[in-house]
Amino acid sequence: MQKIALFGPPATGKTTLARRLSEQLGHPHTNLDDILFTPDGPLPLEEFRRQAGEVTRHNRWIVEGNFSKLADVVWHRADVLVWLDFPLPVIVYRVVRRSLRQLAGHDDSPQAKRLTWSTAFFSRRSLLRTAVRKYRNNRPRYARQVAETAGLGVEVVRLRSPREVERWKNEGVKARVESHFEEAARHTTGA
Repeated sequence: MQKIALFGPPATGKTTLARRLSEQLGHPHTNLDDILFTPDGPLPLEEFRRQAGEVTRHNRWIVEGNFSKLADVVWHRADVLVWLDFPLPVIVYRVVRRSLRQLAGHDDSPQAKRLTWSTAFFSRRSLLRTAVRKYRNNRPRYARQVAETAGLGVEVVRLRSPREVERWKNEGVKARVESHFEEAARHTTGA
């Protein structure tokens, strides 16, 4: 697992999982939102694709973000594509919980600093409404794109609950890390 792409709806824990994998594996972690959103506004699509492509030209990386428009420069270059595909009630609960935490001042992220009650819950493009709309509209397209990516030889891991994420992280990833270190030791000792 040298190149890992993670995606899923808002509040599924993409960033948390990507950071933990980065720590476990020692791979650099990139959040695509950090590339797209600049102080001057979002990058044009071609520049966004170019910069994301630069990140994935390296031998080791973990990239997270919900940008299927970048499938050819991120997903298709990955060894493993992780789809956090939680049920809608879990996503709604987590969006509400995270938004309330941010509105209460318990988060100092740039997103939290821009958040208002309206943008979290009440406007037509609120985080909550957007999460529900994207969940309903994007899942069929994601399934097609994930199948296409798997057809290119990329391992797809579809995790459908926070419990599955923990199990995969604690069992699957841990086994791969241990195997990697054992293989490295064999090459070093010549065994």
